[in-house]
Amino acid sequence: MTTNLPNSQAPAQAASRSSAITIAALILGWLVPGAGHMLLGKYIRGLLLLGSITIMFVIGIQLQGKVYTPNTGDLLDVLGFVGDLGSGILYMLARAFDWGHASVQIALADYGTKFIVVAGLLNIISAVDAHSLANGRKIS
Repeated sequence: MTTNLPNSQAPAQAASRSSAITIAALILGWLVPGAGHMLLGKYIRGLLLLGSITIMFVIGIQLQGKVYTPNTGDLLDVLGFVGDLGSGILYMLARAFDWGHASVQIALADYGTKFIVVAGLLNIISAVDAHSLANGRKIS
């Protein structure tokens, strides 16, 4: 048996469902690279984002890049932390398992640091893209 909602409640319920999906796409997209797109049914795009962001992060760790920690020091350290935090679960894993280095020791490590930060920034952009797809501001 189906119950029909009055006409005024149906759009409100659809809007709340749509709002929940847009928020979920944003948060899930930040937490796990590409997951926001996969939630929306864009599986190939989501897998490409997952692969590219994860590979960039792992290359940065393998090059002994610096993983920034939260501090109130230098402005560039704060910006580096924000970039790293953009990687979501990858950053949390790096901090939990003590991956990366606290400071840059060799020239290649500087490149590794940039890979880690850019992976986080790319993940933030992809999460915002998933949010835009979910709320209809962007089409495919």
